[in-house]
Amino acid sequence: MLSRVADAIYWLNRYIERAENIARFVDVNLNLLLDLPMVGEQWHPLVLTTGDLAFFQQHYGNPTAENVIQCLTFDSHYPNSIYSCMRAARENASSIREVISSEMWLEVNSFYAFVRDAAKSQPQGDIADFLAKVKQASHSFTGVMDATMTHNEGWHFGQMGRLLERADKTSRILDVKYYLLLPSVEDVGSSIDELGWIALLKSASAYEMYRKRGQHRITPAGVADFLILDAEFPRAIRSCLLHVEQYMYKVTGTPIGSWKLPVERVIGRLRSELDYLTIEEIISRGMHEFLDQLQTQINQVDQEIFNTFFALEAVA
Repeated sequence: MLSRVADAIYWLNRYIERAENIARFVDVNLNLLLDLPMVGEQWHPLVLTTGDLAFFQQHYGNPTAENVIQCLTFDSHYPNSIYSCMRAARENASSIREVISSEMWLEVNSFYAFVRDAAKSQPQGDIADFLAKVKQASHSFTGVMDATMTHNEGWHFGQMGRLLERADKTSRILDVKYYLLLPSVEDVGSSIDELGWIALLKSASAYEMYRKRGQHRITPAGVADFLILDAEFPRAIRSCLLHVEQYMYKVTGTPIGSWKLPVERVIGRLRSELDYLTIEEIISRGMHEFLDQLQTQINQVDQEIFNTFFALEAVA
């Protein structure tokens, strides 16, 4: 497979997953506002967790609800807004139309057109409905790709892109609640705190699955354990990285349990660390510090994927 094609499929899926997760970021805060009116000014953490605080301050200044929602959803100049992600996804899909199915192309086009039209009308009053439709459109694309594209190298690169993006964003949305939206000391363990964790689980579509796991209480350690270390829930970080490694080995052909390429070593090392960690060890390290380091490691995996599969080498 041409590196150009693999790169486009990888980023097509990353951008669509990113759009969905930005919708989840905003949605969790809207849920918190409904359940906990006293956190009405907690929009600044969403800007912090994107890593693009400088851009926001330059273009918007005060992190009001209207400004943050506008930046994260409809801003055509902000590269990680939902609108910009879908524009980039469509550009990647357009460059490989001969590789993807016609149904995939139709889904991407429809998704992009929906977001583009919403950006023109700026539906701040109906933002919850818009976010729900973004998440549904992302799920529709994933299902169509799974059902209509041959599960060959290209499909494996798409899965790697989607799951690596998902692992990164799950870590960030957990960090927002655990570190940045932590209530005052007297509120820890209260009904206010529990409502915040329920909102977080719902933003990751994890509430029902957390309950079915046999958890009778919503606790910070229980939620963090589920979203970081669970091997079966598809939005849990460990589950995502387990599958990234499996898809990568299908591409390289290297037997699982060994490594030949630096990218195999990096993902294998990270995955194996999560295999043997406990939530108690993570908390003792510091949850924010652990998640921050984890995001750095996920970025290293992404960089090694680029170096191994997508980078063009100069011809002497």
